[in-house]
Amino acid sequence: QVQLVESGGGLVQAGGSLRLSCAASGRTFSSYTMGWFRQAPGKERESVAAISWSGDSTYADSVKGRFTISRDNAKNTYYLQMNSLKPEDTAVYYCAAKRAAGSWWNRYAYDYWGQGTQVTVSS
Repeated sequence: QVQLVESGGGLVQAGGSLRLSCAASGRTFSSYTMGWFRQAPGKERESVAAISWSGDSTYADSVKGRFTISRDNAKNTYYLQMNSLKPEDTAVYYCAAKRAAGSWWNRYAYDYWGQGTQVTVSS
């Protein structure tokens, strides 16, 4: 059974940092693109960052320079380092995986999803 399990969320003050982890099990995701998405109350789920199987990363404009996505294929674990957090970063964060290349921003292109972890940034 394929599972993606996020962890590392929590409450942090503006300007602080959090590191989210996504532990994958049930198969090896080394050939998959891994993405992070977030959904704030009353808003659509939006793409945050993604990393290809080769390690190429891409980011939403709103998080560029503040967030860093990485992967450890040996551990089947993926990370999102979030620095300089802002109240507008408050959301449930989801990791996701997809086999096909391209369209990293498209949530409908992803094959597997985690359950999400809450990130709350206080002002």
